[in-house]
Amino acid sequence: MINLHLDVKHAESFFEEKELDKLHHKLKTGKENLLNKTGKGKDFLGWVDLPSKFDRNLIQSMKTEAARIAEEVEILVVVGIGGSYLGARAVIEALQHSFSTLQENRKSPLILYVGQNISEDYLADLIEILDKKEYAAVVISKSGTTTEPALAFRILKNHIEQKYGKDKARKRIVAITDAKHGSLKHLAVKEGYTTYVIPDDVGGRYSVLTPVGLFPIAVAGFDIEKLIEGAANMEKHCIETNSLQKNPAMMYAIVRNLFYQKGKKIEILVNYLPSLYYITEWWKQLYGESEGKEGKGIFPAGVSFSTDLHSMGQYIQEGERHLFETVISIERSHKKISIPYDSDDQDGLNYLHKKTITEVNHKAEMATTLAHVDGGVPNLKITLPELNETTLGELIYFFEFACGLSGYLLDVNPFDQPGVEEYKRNMFALLGKPGFEKETEKITKRIK
Repeated sequence: MINLHLDVKHAESFFEEKELDKLHHKLKTGKENLLNKTGKGKDFLGWVDLPSKFDRNLIQSMKTEAARIAEEVEILVVVGIGGSYLGARAVIEALQHSFSTLQENRKSPLILYVGQNISEDYLADLIEILDKKEYAAVVISKSGTTTEPALAFRILKNHIEQKYGKDKARKRIVAITDAKHGSLKHLAVKEGYTTYVIPDDVGGRYSVLTPVGLFPIAVAGFDIEKLIEGAANMEKHCIETNSLQKNPAMMYAIVRNLFYQKGKKIEILVNYLPSLYYITEWWKQLYGESEGKEGKGIFPAGVSFSTDLHSMGQYIQEGERHLFETVISIERSHKKISIPYDSDDQDGLNYLHKKTITEVNHKAEMATTLAHVDGGVPNLKITLPELNETTLGELIYFFEFACGLSGYLLDVNPFDQPGVEEYKRNMFALLGKPGFEKETEKITKRIK
């Protein structure tokens, strides 16, 4: 039994049943390729059955190490980029206090992030904070040579060693990397860091349910066993349920590809809670990097309502009709604020007396959906009863499984990212990296 529900009723007027049936046949082949690990990118399908086969000893090891670190530090710095940090950040920010940086008497370390940009001011500001705080670092990289996190870790490693001394620094650094190869693995062995493995058959953007995401989430004080349990529930449902109407991942993959065929080239993931901002960012990488290749792919965008209704709302309502929306709707909030009565009623809000903020938010959500559908924008709706580790585990696996299916419907390899390497080659050439002399010569001529 799963908690997640996909509602397509506000999209049905934009397609016909026979169009679904046509894609359903192709989807069945894609699903078989996922489950049998025989499709494109078959060497990176370890995530498919990962939740149900997760090593319980590994979970306990991460929980024990996370508890040790949480006891000793005020801050954990996560060093990583893309899939090496987005999944963890998405879950942590969905579950933590909205103003965690200002919380007094925190029970768990504050999680900060570095290596996801090349901003000197950002890094310098972080060092200023770390000078005054007890902290540890987890560095996440398969190779250890990805420029952005490698730069950040070199500076952070130097800082942590100067602050605590080399021997104590070793106990404050955790490396999550390849099992056998790469510069970070070699460094971790040499220095004696606690180390966890990124599975060879799981790509970065699918890695949130590996130590890549689970370890920082555990340090932040959240239940990684429940996260895995939720994902395992969704895995079982996605694998065993062949009915299109009852399998949300299959329906989502088909409908979004149907819209793509009809010229809806942009999908907007909509949230109505600020805590879901990084779920959107994680989703954007998952789908953008998986599908955007060979001149194909839906462009993944995101908005936060109702904030963006006062900026992007006009375009969505009346701009070019090349988009559709997928709304993440959360039924219950954890806390409750009822709207008070005001005898003066200068703001005219007494008609909302005794309603909760969540009730108003849900009405705003429905009003927006109806307006956008009337304006020619199809709407899909993903509903979760509340935000917790179990429901987030379901949501993560749902999006991953649907992404694999969707990529196969597009006839692309949803598990590689050849285009990402292009900017890296140019950057190495411009920076004068050894081995890139010919590229440096060519690119220098282009920019003169």
